[in-house]
Amino acid sequence: MLDVRRLRILQHLAAYGTVAATAEALHLTPPAVSQHLAALQKEAGTPVVEKVGRTLRLTAAGELLVAHAEIILAELAAAESGLAALQTGRQGIVRIAAFPSAARALIAPLWRRLADADASQAPSLRLSVVEPDEALDQLRKRSTDLALVHSYTVLPRDFPAACEQAVLMEEPVLLALHPDQAHALHLTTGQPADLSRLAGVPWLAPGPETSCHEMIQRACGTAGFVPDIRACGSDFSVLTALVAAGAGAALVPRMALPETTAAVSLHPLAQPVSRTIYTVSRAGTGKRPDLRRVLELLHDTATGTPPL
Repeated sequence: MLDVRRLRILQHLAAYGTVAATAEALHLTPPAVSQHLAALQKEAGTPVVEKVGRTLRLTAAGELLVAHAEIILAELAAAESGLAALQTGRQGIVRIAAFPSAARALIAPLWRRLADADASQAPSLRLSVVEPDEALDQLRKRSTDLALVHSYTVLPRDFPAACEQAVLMEEPVLLALHPDQAHALHLTTGQPADLSRLAGVPWLAPGPETSCHEMIQRACGTAGFVPDIRACGSDFSVLTALVAAGAGAALVPRMALPETTAAVSLHPLAQPVSRTIYTVSRAGTGKRPDLRRVLELLHDTATGTPPL
């Protein structure tokens, strides 16, 4: 009989990569983790980890057990959440990791709707505002329950194994120009723009550690040039303000635009680039009543945004 506690340790080892990191995450000592792994191998009747230099790597049997462990642990988490709801009269806690514009445009309205609901029926939220790669890493390490991430038509995204993802919404990426710059290009607000005509202008972009930065590189590369990036910043509202100051052009997903855009000229792209927003959760956890309720409200909120 396989011990669920040891399956959890193996799953954490797969997520954290080392015995020391696994021990820290589970509040155990490294020798205790090693002893549990040795006992699990006896239960399985075959090696589940193997040494590679000074590190451990999952064997094929270990990978198989981790895949099943994800489902088993998800069902246990759903049961624990349901029991907690019965005992406390609340609907549990849902931890969300979301990138900044999704946190502003989707999670803030969700929080408001939950605050207005019956406290005995509404789950409590915990929010971490991080970029998509970090959100998926938190999900893989089980430090969050739900990740909101994005991908671009020019930059697809890979999702972790044993996760369930669903499209929440799609939105266009828009070109933001200073009105004088748009006039010089004979563009009126809302008129599609050909990126190849902007090869010689300065560009403003998110930092190189973000996928949005890579999106701009690829979109401009498809148009036949490498963008001359003069300023980098993680906040699209800052980039939009710099566009309004005449510092350069920027590509901005619609949801990332500030509330007021009167000082800039916005244009869809002649060769469209769009951003898809996904909800991602560990396999099986979508059955949790609290997480299911949050997903339902998120889809309702996203439906209220203008169509692509």
